[in-house]
Amino acid sequence: MPREPIRLEGFNNLTKIVSFNLYDFAVARTQSERDSYIAYLHEHFSGPRITQILSEIARIIDAEVLSASTQDYDPYGASSLVLMSDLGHGQVVGADGKVGPGQPNAKVAASVAAHLTKSHLCAHTYPDVLDPRGICTFRVDIDIATCGTIVPLRALDYMFQSFENDVVIIDYVVRGFTRDTEGNRVYMDHTVRSIQDFIDPKVLANYECEDLALPSQNIWQTKMMRTDLDPAQYFAPGVDPFDPQSRELLGLIKREMAGIYYSLPN
Repeated sequence: MPREPIRLEGFNNLTKIVSFNLYDFAVARTQSERDSYIAYLHEHFSGPRITQILSEIARIIDAEVLSASTQDYDPYGASSLVLMSDLGHGQVVGADGKVGPGQPNAKVAASVAAHLTKSHLCAHTYPDVLDPRGICTFRVDIDIATCGTIVPLRALDYMFQSFENDVVIIDYVVRGFTRDTEGNRVYMDHTVRSIQDFIDPKVLANYECEDLALPSQNIWQTKMMRTDLDPAQYFAPGVDPFDPQSRELLGLIKREMAGIYYSLPN
């Protein structure tokens, strides 16, 4: 049964970490198809675009963006790091002197306590288009590390909306402690039965799911593998997804998905 909220006082130094690891697959059989796929990734998942996604995650979990660092890679891939704090703590001063979240080269104003900068979001993308069979893999890692009362699991639905997800592995770990009004240590300030409880049931309906829960250690994991596959989504426009070669390649994608989901060898 869910327990009543615990009244807290003083600084809550619980550290809550969500790791959202996703895999998305596509087929690119020719150099032209590979070039088109890479162009698509550059357009939709460049460093600045990833930063926008992280900034929206911060808004959803009621955190304030303090600064952001973005990097694109050659030939492909991107990284982003966003520093954040609980919403409303202090001000952010940009290089141009303007105040507010999201300013370029922003620095935290002196009024913000140092511990607030321990909350951050980071993302890295790992495209792979070198498989000789034509199976392309796009992997994204997103880590949300928060301090205090923020519950980062609230952003999961938005992450599913932001990416195509064939296989997803989500880890949630809570570390540190706070104290109740009587000074007793509290190692968990919210109730978690399963990570799935924080995901829209309409999303869950498209996946096979498997949970690992160690509540005594404040550790949870949910693995998800898409079961509702639309063959046309895995091929370039104009390719018949139902011809014999396409069916074979779709079978390879399903095998790749199962290998990741069940941790199988090649």
